Amino acid sequence: MLLIDIELAYMNTNHEDFIGFANAQQRSSQVAQKKQPGNKQDEIMVIRKGWLTINNIGIMKGGAKEYWFVLTAESLSWYKDDEEKEKKYMLQVDNLRLRDVEKGFMSSKQIFALFNTEQRNVYKDYRQLELACESQEEIDGWKASFLRAGVYPERVTEKEGKSDSGDGENSSDNLMNSMDPQLERQVETIRNLVDSYMAIVNKTIRDLMPKTIMYLMINNTKEFINAELLANLYHSGDQNSLMEESQEQAHHRDEMLRMYHALKEALNIIGDISTTTVTTAVPPPVDDSWLKPGGNNPGGRSPATSPTPNRRAPPGPPGRPLSRGSAPGLPPGPPVPSRPGASPDPFSGPPPSVPTRPNRAPPGVPSGHGGE
Repeated sequence: MLLIDIELAYMNTNHEDFIGFANAQQRSSQVAQKKQPGNKQDEIMVIRKGWLTINNIGIMKGGAKEYWFVLTAESLSWYKDDEEKEKKYMLQVDNLRLRDVEKGFMSSKQIFALFNTEQRNVYKDYRQLELACESQEEIDGWKASFLRAGVYPERVTEKEGKSDSGDGENSSDNLMNSMDPQLERQVETIRNLVDSYMAIVNKTIRDLMPKTIMYLMINNTKEFINAELLANLYHSGDQNSLMEESQEQAHHRDEMLRMYHALKEALNIIGDISTTTVTTAVPPPVDDSWLKPGGNNPGGRSPATSPTPNRRAPPGPPGRPLSRGSAPGLPPGPPVPSRPGASPDPFSGPPPSVPTRPNRAPPGVPSGHGGE
């Protein structure tokens, strides 16, 4: 607020960046020459660009659609997208006026309309072109842009309280058209002067704001610390009590130190394990093929021996167990004697036949009883 009050106190019209009255008048004359119909220029000043929705298109013709609008000092054009390649329509801003339209019950957009003062159709078969925006800020921006393009809002009479029509509209048009070119140039000159000076004010505020913050806040804080705060601290009493560590902070510091030493010791242990541990290869497996399987048969019946004699493996070195982790088995018993002429394998022959009963004659039945 201090900077704004300083700017309001004096208007420096001698500023080197100020456009001055002569340059502003020259610019206004150049703008007036551009607006003359006989002066055809390829480049026309664009006032505003943005997205707008044409709201009064019927559902049978596609409904409301959004287009990219470009407003210049002479026309209002809209395109399919912001690339401005496919132009949909161009509308001259001459004899156009602007009015507010109440939004519908189900609509959330703000709407305004353009209409022709000569009671002509503005766009195809429509007497007015209704344009919709998302917010009231966009509506206000577009209205200000239309004012710069010469499209003024309609006037409301105080007696009837409704839109101008008939004689009222003609009177407002006569009032608008009564402005002579000299008055327009003067208005344009004033606008250029105001824009130039406001640009200077904006630049100055942006430059002085961080300097003011540094001067008023940081430097004053430093002076307060050096002059008053230290004096109040020294005057408060025992300085050693101020520098004393709290119990919570001391407990927290001890916990951190204990955790530090525990982690350090754990890292040392992990380092010793990884550097001093020696691993050896696993010895080869022991050959125990000389042991007969089924030596401890729970049925008490040992299988028949093979006609070929058993070969014993050479004895290992003394003091070394035959197998790793298990005791050696018992030596096999003597083979079962076999019958002469029988097969060495008693289980290899055909199965024995089922025994039959002897053919005996049945006992006879006595022919008579004992009393006869």
